[in-house]
Amino acid sequence: MARAAQVVVIGAGHNGLTAAAYLAQAGVQVTVLEALDHVGGAAVSAEVFPGVAARLSRYSYLVSLMPGQIVRELALPLQLRSRSVASYTPVVRAGRSTGLLVESHPGAATQASFHEVTGSDGDFQAWRDFYERMGAAARVLAPTMLEPLMSADQVAQRVSAVAGEQTWRQIAQQPLGETLWESFTDDDVRGVVATDGLIGTFASVFDESLLANRCLLYHLIGDGTGDWKVPVGGMGAVSAALHDSALAAGAQIVTGAQVIAVQSDGVEASVTYRDRDGAERTLSTAWVLSNAAPHTLSQLLGNEPLRAPQGSQLKVNMVLERLPQLRSGIDPRIAFAGTFHINESLTGLEDSYAAACRGEFPARPPGEIYCHTITDPSILSLELQAKEWHTMTLFGLHTPADAFTQAQSTQAHDQRRQQLLDSYLDGFDEYLCEPIRECLARDAVGQPCVEARTPADLEQSVGLPGGHIFHRDLRWPWALADSGLPDSQPGAWGVETNDANVLVCGAGARRGGGVSGIPGRAAAMKVLASLGR
Repeated sequence: MARAAQVVVIGAGHNGLTAAAYLAQAGVQVTVLEALDHVGGAAVSAEVFPGVAARLSRYSYLVSLMPGQIVRELALPLQLRSRSVASYTPVVRAGRSTGLLVESHPGAATQASFHEVTGSDGDFQAWRDFYERMGAAARVLAPTMLEPLMSADQVAQRVSAVAGEQTWRQIAQQPLGETLWESFTDDDVRGVVATDGLIGTFASVFDESLLANRCLLYHLIGDGTGDWKVPVGGMGAVSAALHDSALAAGAQIVTGAQVIAVQSDGVEASVTYRDRDGAERTLSTAWVLSNAAPHTLSQLLGNEPLRAPQGSQLKVNMVLERLPQLRSGIDPRIAFAGTFHINESLTGLEDSYAAACRGEFPARPPGEIYCHTITDPSILSLELQAKEWHTMTLFGLHTPADAFTQAQSTQAHDQRRQQLLDSYLDGFDEYLCEPIRECLARDAVGQPCVEARTPADLEQSVGLPGGHIFHRDLRWPWALADSGLPDSQPGAWGVETNDANVLVCGAGARRGGGVSGIPGRAAAMKVLASLGR
């Protein structure tokens, strides 16, 4: 048995790298073990299509939750660009194609668009009121994400003081669907808000569990603005910056190292892994930080298995030779500059959820589309930039893992994936002047540049149990002392487990989800506090 560093980090996803960078900069000996042959986890860029020089953010794609404080503290050479448009939602009114345009900073164009779609200014004023109040709450809550946990009562007092008791009720006490129903009159307007409560989340917005509320909160809280930004150079640039920071500070990062067991008595621990040659090695350590999902960590510790999480999304990556023209007549460089919603009215979202609960694919599956290259063309080669090619990502909702994992064979899984992909592309076509398939580029062997990744694909390729992009359902980012859980007590960091020296540093931490670095930093702060640093 070899003596390891003071800390062993399981997994070199962006959160594991964040923890390693903080610890190494503080002079702590850190070893990071990564099963894959590269770092980054789901925050990576790749040339997906042979012979096509486009580095796509293959899994995760936008950044909202990462605090600027982490970028500054680690001196990351990272550029995150705001999008000029927040969203565009194509709709049909009285047989006429039009759409709801929401600017990044809603002004006259947004107001005019609301009036055209809804027939009045009522929903626009309600929209401004809702997001002004939620923005005030976000500015209060964002700094707490980098501090030890506050109690729910403390958070409620802070939010109510700046945004009113109604805002706290709508955040943490009343199902999102009820809030949308009482706040807005148009079904599509309600749906645009609702989607922020459903990305990566399989739930009804009327569910009393408030799972959609939690998801909405994380979407709005990011760095106090909720601004969803494009990482220049692709998502791989985020992981690369963290990787370089950790290495420069002295962290040791070992790839091709599959962790197979963790043991701990609360004071000392050991981590056993299989190296790229198949040999088993064991490291002893004072601390274990797991960037793996809690479900995986429980298995590694030999504990009773946790309930398996279930992802609920279809991720589609495309490269286009041109942006498609829209039936509404809007410039596609405006329509696709932000989030392009398809079939995401509130009624449509609820119908799709109900169909998925019955084990059926939705008849008109809801999803949203992003065009990275309008904001950042650098992920394309200079040749493709000159040709004005673009990348496009479609993120489908309410496509639960069960719909794919219950397939009896790989062939059956692939058929279901193709069926759903075709349904999404057909649904997209409803708003276009030409089929999206005719805009697709071709790779070196003449195949269209489109790929779809199901939750089962995510589990196989990047080790996400059930393909759940948040590792498990999101939780409130404050203490719930009556839960009895060690990661839920006031003053905790939200990363604690039943083993005192084993911490969760990934998306499954209490303040996890998304690309943020917050859990990695929190785990590092917990270790540094124990060391008196």
